[in-house]
Amino acid sequence: MDMQEQLRRMEEEAQSELSRIADRAGLDALRLKMLGKKGELTQLLRSMGQLPAQERPQAGQMINAVRERLTAKMDELESRIRKMERQKKLEREAIDVTEPRAHTPIGTAHPISLVQDQLLKVFTGMGFDVVEGPEVELDMFNFELLNLPKNHPARDAQDTFYIEENIVLRTHTSPVQARTMLSRKPPIRIVCPGRVYRADEVDATHSPVFHQMEGLVIDEDVTMADLKGTLDAFAKALYGEGVTTRFRPSFFPFTEPSAEVDLTCMNCHGKGCRVCKGTGWIEVLGAGMVNPKVLDMCGIDSKKYSGFAFGVGLERIVMLRYGITDMRALYEGDVRFLSQFRED
Repeated sequence: MDMQEQLRRMEEEAQSELSRIADRAGLDALRLKMLGKKGELTQLLRSMGQLPAQERPQAGQMINAVRERLTAKMDELESRIRKMERQKKLEREAIDVTEPRAHTPIGTAHPISLVQDQLLKVFTGMGFDVVEGPEVELDMFNFELLNLPKNHPARDAQDTFYIEENIVLRTHTSPVQARTMLSRKPPIRIVCPGRVYRADEVDATHSPVFHQMEGLVIDEDVTMADLKGTLDAFAKALYGEGVTTRFRPSFFPFTEPSAEVDLTCMNCHGKGCRVCKGTGWIEVLGAGMVNPKVLDMCGIDSKKYSGFAFGVGLERIVMLRYGITDMRALYEGDVRFLSQFRED
């Protein structure tokens, strides 16, 4: 078989294969078969050395002509395949803008944050400023300036995380009150929200990390009646007009006199039930008149000024409000539990 006939058959076979190819893989295989380093046309070019010298130029022209025609056909087919693939990709990735979108879960504020925000709204509405302070605190601010000197027995009620001898994780937000009294002159009216730490065992009602909000008012002629009125207004704003407060004598080193403050049981409205253990009251917070020693240590004239302070555990308010019986549920991050408290 002469070279011309061989080239004709090779081109016809390649054209026939091209007509059946519908994807890039098939085209690449044919290109490699015909035009690759070991392809049929390449092998034919290499065999030209066996021809007489006078026939080689013509043979080279014929082989190159076939190569050019096949290359053009392959390039044309490649262009069509690319357009077809692009069209399929567009159809596959098309977005129907009229189709309702899939529901995206939307988060909500944590119940502690919800209650804290509500309390802050109540107290700022009464004219209180919101002040925050460090959670890693000096012993002086956490205890000593609050009439709790070193080795004072009242410290035993607050099992403390010590970082160094005089550095602690704050056990209450009261250090913010001490810092404020040292940096401001009366009148002072502040609330101090934040995390606090105590070395408590974890159970249904205790945690080594919890949240408090404390309040402080200092001015001339502040009395226990002002404290009672403030807490009455707070209770009514939080639980409604039917709630009343009750003071019971207590002891706190930084207030004198001191009181435990009870609210009417929200579950039975004072009639007595399982929640309030039949008393009709629920203990919510501690309060009292600022001890004159505390005022003097913080540079405030206790003969001219008086004040009151109070502190509430936010987890307790949350548990009472939502009927939660185990504090641990607030910290476990279970979305099924937390999603119940959405407030739109």
